[in-house]
Amino acid sequence: MTTNPVLSKISGPHRYRDLTDIRLEDPDAVSRAASNRRPHPGPRSGSQNFIVAADHPARGALAVGDNPTAMADRHDLLDRLLVALENPAVDGVLASPDILDDLLLLGALDGKLVFGSMNRGGLTGLVNEIDDRFTGHTAKALAEIGATGGKMLTRICLQDPATVSALEATARAVDSLAERKLVAMVEPFLSVRDNGRIRNDLSTDAVIKSVAIASALGSTSAYTWMKLPVVADMERVMAATTMPTVLLGGDPNGTPDDVFASWEAALALPGVQGLTVGRTLLYPRDGDVAAAVATAASLLNQNNRDNRDNRDNRDNRDNRNNEDTVGSGIKAEGITE
Repeated sequence: MTTNPVLSKISGPHRYRDLTDIRLEDPDAVSRAASNRRPHPGPRSGSQNFIVAADHPARGALAVGDNPTAMADRHDLLDRLLVALENPAVDGVLASPDILDDLLLLGALDGKLVFGSMNRGGLTGLVNEIDDRFTGHTAKALAEIGATGGKMLTRICLQDPATVSALEATARAVDSLAERKLVAMVEPFLSVRDNGRIRNDLSTDAVIKSVAIASALGSTSAYTWMKLPVVADMERVMAATTMPTVLLGGDPNGTPDDVFASWEAALALPGVQGLTVGRTLLYPRDGDVAAAVATAASLLNQNNRDNRDNRDNRDNRDNRNNEDTVGSGIKAEGITE
């Protein structure tokens, strides 16, 4: 990561002062930073991707655990993101436009996958939360900054008539991204109203049904990925889709060891292409962001090694099979009646 040398000179409470100055005096600096950014070579089979998520504040979701304003301090959040992105095992970031612009100006996204957050209108606690309007990135804007794709939260609440318009909006976004050959990262949930609030149903059957519905949104699924929670019986969940799937972290529950163990088991399943995790890693209980990121990266590294070994074994078998086929062909050509 190449941090902007001008911005990196300032420390202490004024460390991000120049971000404001640049936005005031030279707003085109954001687009220039995007144009000058070294892109990621692109996702590849056999190598799981590690993406840090930071789009929660745009939905008014500032809480982490029992701290209701954990993500309210933007300077602190940027500090944590920069620590995470410094780890070479972190492949990229998922963020709302404001945060992504800050990271571009900071020069923190060289060689990284970049996913923009598209629908942020379903604010946490909103009376009509399911009516989740697309108020963030557009496919056009993402293409202009050289992003990898866009992410959309797709909550399916059978008791809420706004669900049908939310599904339609997601389908349009999938098509708009596909037209530009950008990834549509769809994060589906079956949701229910619980004492007036929206709660996501994390039962295995509910997650499977959400995958079935979300997979068919849009006129093509060629560029669609799933972003799914780690739940019980993930084998059944992953059997429900052939799409590349990344695992989400959510608001951390349980001990860190339990959380990491659940990720490790899920990462070993076919079709799981990596992690897209935010609060669990950016706001660990012990405050050590670098250590939390390193631990998560070690899970991916192990699976990446296993995937490479499996791919090498397949290649070796294919080569042997090709040699046998060529040899048989030579012998056959020598046969005469």
